[in-house]
Amino acid sequence: MSTTAPSTLPLFLLWVIGISASGVMMPGPVTAVVISKGTQSKWAGLMVAIGHAIVEWPLMAIIYFGVSAFLKSDGVQIGLGLAGGLLLIWLSVGVFKAEPVAVDVRYEGTHKNAIMAGVATTTASPYFFLWWATVGVTIVAGAKTFGGGWVVLTGGIHWLFDATWLLFISCFVFFLRRFLTSTVQRWISVICGLTLVGFGAYFIYRAIELAIAD
Repeated sequence: MSTTAPSTLPLFLLWVIGISASGVMMPGPVTAVVISKGTQSKWAGLMVAIGHAIVEWPLMAIIYFGVSAFLKSDGVQIGLGLAGGLLLIWLSVGVFKAEPVAVDVRYEGTHKNAIMAGVATTTASPYFFLWWATVGVTIVAGAKTFGGGWVVLTGGIHWLFDATWLLFISCFVFFLRRFLTSTVQRWISVICGLTLVGFGAYFIYRAIELAIAD
C-alpha cells in the first residue's frame, strides 16, 4: 500500500494532527446532534464522540487489512447514500420534537441516547466512509509504515480531536443555556433538525445522481 503521507515520524504526526483538526471542525450531522443534546448535558459531545468511535475504529481496522476499495465502489456509495439519507431524516424527527430544558434542571437520564446518536449519525453519513476510504487510507497506510502500534496511536490522536471539539461544543451550549429561552431552544431544535434533513436529502440526491450516471 503506497502512501503520500510524510515519511518521517514527527512530520507524519503533525500531518495527522492537521488533517484531524481540519476534518473534525467541518459542520455535519454529528455536530448538529451535539448542539441539540448539548442543552441537556455538557458531556453530550463526549458521549457522541464515543458513539462515533464505535463506528470509526472497526472501519480503521478494515482499512488496515486492505479492503478499503470496497467502500469506494459505486454500489456501496449508492447504498450508503440512500440508507444514510433516510436515517438522517428519521433522526431529525426526534430533534424537532425535543422539549426545551429548564435552566435549573439537570439531565437525569443516561448518556445512552447520546452514544447511540453518535453511532447513528456517523453510520448515516456516506461521506464519513468515503473520507476514510480516501484520506483515511493515506493516514492508516502512513502509520502502518512505522508499525502496527502507530496505527492505534494515530487513531487515538484522530479521535482525541473529535472528542475535544465535540465536547467543547456541548459545553459551550450547556453553560450558555441560561441565555437560551424556550423559544431559542426550540429554534435551535428546528435549525438542527433542518440541518439533518438537508444532509439527508443531499445524500439521497447524490446517491440517485450516482446511480443515474452509472
